[in-house]
Amino acid sequence: MRVISLLPAASEIVAYLGATDQLIGITHECDFPPVIGSRPRVTRSAIPVSIAHSPDGASAGEIDAAVREAYVAGEPLFKLDKRTIRALHPDVILTQALCDVCAVSETDVRALAAGMNPEPRIVTLGGTSIDGIMTDIRNVAEALDAVDEADELIAGEHARLQTVHDTLKAYGAPRPRVLVVEWSDPVFLAGHWGPEQVRRAGGRDVLGVAGQHSVTVPIDECERADPEIVIVAPCGYGLEASRAEAERLVREWSWLAGRQVWAMDANGLVSRPGPRVVDGVEVMARVFNPGLFSGVDGRHAVRVG
Repeated sequence: MRVISLLPAASEIVAYLGATDQLIGITHECDFPPVIGSRPRVTRSAIPVSIAHSPDGASAGEIDAAVREAYVAGEPLFKLDKRTIRALHPDVILTQALCDVCAVSETDVRALAAGMNPEPRIVTLGGTSIDGIMTDIRNVAEALDAVDEADELIAGEHARLQTVHDTLKAYGAPRPRVLVVEWSDPVFLAGHWGPEQVRRAGGRDVLGVAGQHSVTVPIDECERADPEIVIVAPCGYGLEASRAEAERLVREWSWLAGRQVWAMDANGLVSRPGPRVVDGVEVMARVFNPGLFSGVDGRHAVRVG
């Protein structure tokens, strides 16, 4: 099977299914696991490179402004390398229907595929919950003839979630009030599976709503919600960029004083709808109740306030 992935999470799913040998094309943002990096890149960002590829160098406001400008102009945020995609002759193309800001549009992908001969199969990821992500994993596996591998992977993910749940229940762990900042200028709160991650990790998301799109909120509303723990995990940011942003917020948002502020690897643990969302739950559980779990791995999250 010849597979092109147009979503970093989809590339991760293929890898977790043990099918990297079938992966022949990936996006410009695919970076995990490192072994996939030698594949041809078949997308690029349509916004300035200095912003698109340097989140720790451009401000959140500058990135937001660039995205909004492209959106208002009716321009796609991502470009498909159609010539390369056609030349690769894929049997399957993995895409998404969740967020046009995060990846190429499913409509554009289907239009491209319709003009190819033979027309490749399109598998669309659209899960907005952890169970939905597991369904997406199985759908990808069915297209790759890797259902047994998917069943094993999904069973393992559920077992890990159950272990967190059982530990919290056994010790009657307190549920801290948590705010997850998905973007800071303007302020977006984590949506979709993000609030569910918080809940499964033993916290109470004070403003986010599970299963719904991320929404903007006024900063003073965040303060009034009175979170005990604030997790800074900007969409598209790795840990170092998240840490820089969290440190800036601690300096600029005076109401954060006296609260725990953590920076997390958003790309690895929160933003991408793939197997590592369970890693994110485990990391959050260590943050919320450190006495019940092993310490937080500094490669995944760091406390900055």
